Amino acid sequence: METATKPNHIGRKIGRIRELRGMKQETLAEKLGISQQAVSKIEQSEKIEDDKLEQIANVLGVTKEGIENFSDEAVFNIINNTYNNNSSDNSTLISSSVNYQPTFNTVEKIVELYERLVKAEKDKIEYLEKLLKK
Repeated sequence: METATKPNHIGRKIGRIRELRGMKQETLAEKLGISQQAVSKIEQSEKIEDDKLEQIANVLGVTKEGIENFSDEAVFNIINNTYNNNSSDNSTLISSSVNYQPTFNTVEKIVELYERLVKAEKDKIEYLEKLLKK
């Protein structure tokens, strides 16, 4: 009994990664400087030029190799292995937390928090100075 191997359809992989990112074809098209119809055509293509694939990978936030080697099965395996509730010592959850990469810029959030704290301290000083003048 022979098992049929799936062709390495790069376009479908791009479409799936785009969907997992919550990105519409229009958004990808805009970031690539092409039309939505061109993105649709790319997602229907079995093969794509390396330089175009590199551009798409950058926009999607993955590597070119990540697109080439992408599989839904691997995604589900990673999810299952990362958030395995059968582990009594929570080591799997801890190790996955170490590799967590937020979708926001943490440095910007730290700066924003610092600025709010500095403003709160300035407000306190103003209030105390008003009290002293009375």
